[in-house]
Amino acid sequence: MNSLKIEIEPRDVGLDPERLQRIDDYLQRYVDDGLLPGWQVIVTRRGQVAHASTSGMADLEAGLPVAPDSRFRIYSMTKPITAVAAMMLWESGAFQLNDPLSDIIESFGRARVYAGGSDVGTSTVPATEPIRMVHLLTHTAGLTYGFVRQHPVDAIYRERGLDGTRAMDLATLADTLADTPLLFQPGSEWAYSMATDVLGRVVEVLSGQTLAEFFEREIFARLGMNDTRFGADLPGGGVDPRVARLYTLTASGLERADHLAAAVDRPAYPGGGGGLISSAHDYHRFTQMLLRGGELDGHRLLGSRTVAYMTRNHLPGGTDLASYGRDLYSESPMHGIGFGLGVSVDLDSTASGRPGSPGTFGWGGMAGTRFWVDPTEELTVLFFTQALTSTPLPVREGLRQLVYQALVDQPPK
Repeated sequence: MNSLKIEIEPRDVGLDPERLQRIDDYLQRYVDDGLLPGWQVIVTRRGQVAHASTSGMADLEAGLPVAPDSRFRIYSMTKPITAVAAMMLWESGAFQLNDPLSDIIESFGRARVYAGGSDVGTSTVPATEPIRMVHLLTHTAGLTYGFVRQHPVDAIYRERGLDGTRAMDLATLADTLADTPLLFQPGSEWAYSMATDVLGRVVEVLSGQTLAEFFEREIFARLGMNDTRFGADLPGGGVDPRVARLYTLTASGLERADHLAAAVDRPAYPGGGGGLISSAHDYHRFTQMLLRGGELDGHRLLGSRTVAYMTRNHLPGGTDLASYGRDLYSESPMHGIGFGLGVSVDLDSTASGRPGSPGTFGWGGMAGTRFWVDPTEELTVLFFTQALTSTPLPVREGLRQLVYQALVDQPPK
């Protein structure tokens, strides 16, 4: 069983135990109010687990509690792993960040950009700038998601099965996206998108392995992430009973979402943008590798300068998501938040209205999961749950303030 236990007395790493308890009390209220089925939270300081707790149910109907070794559908927390895979290839000289994507996936050489009309009668114009590799890593390629439902291009994605409803491999997915209008000229805006799924195809082309194979051989096996993979089935067959059931939060309460879980449990394609199922133990290994500058237990995945480069703001002119991005569903602020290569990056805590050192980076998942790494404070935080909601809950932002209020040593200079 892979699970995490407290490794250090909190006071020895500048955390107040009584204040840490406030985290659990805060999260428990969401369970008691019927807004979350259950949760798991891990707080580390200076590389050691100082707080680890679980509460609530992994399966409400079966009465199975969240356990230290529960597995969760991490959705978009897959994206930073795909970005690391791509940057491992970048470090080998496989591509340059300014290389046109069409050098690797030829079909993107014919990309066109939406210019008007509806999803059944769309006007397009040629792309004036090619999609470059850096655009995939920063979500500035002009791609989108079908579930956004804010633009005619989103509807085209749904009609073409680009929402996980149609079985296809990553090669077909990439070619279908290449023949679908872009939302905007590449590099001109930021929009959360399927760019990381295309990046997964890039990993396949450049490595000669499937994305799942590259993840397993080059990342998971080296970091000891034995519980992380595509699909809910055990390696030897059969569904893993440790996978938490997925729920949606509706006006009448939490309802099972087995039909939505199926897209992840038995994916149409190995989605580099949101397909993995993982555990706190495994994602802890991944975040510690990033905190340590690309190395863990003698296994170096990335150079320290590469990790530092990935986790700085890459939006043009040092802008934030509020000024360079498009409005979308989010419980997180866009003011004072930039974007690096696969992760969000804190720029200004005053503008964002949430604590955290400049340079703190992380990301979340659609079912409520979240992680962040604060290199200045040598702090990592993992939060897992399994609840989809159309009405943003402030739980993950509240978790932010409760973690930082528990830090009581002198701030780093």
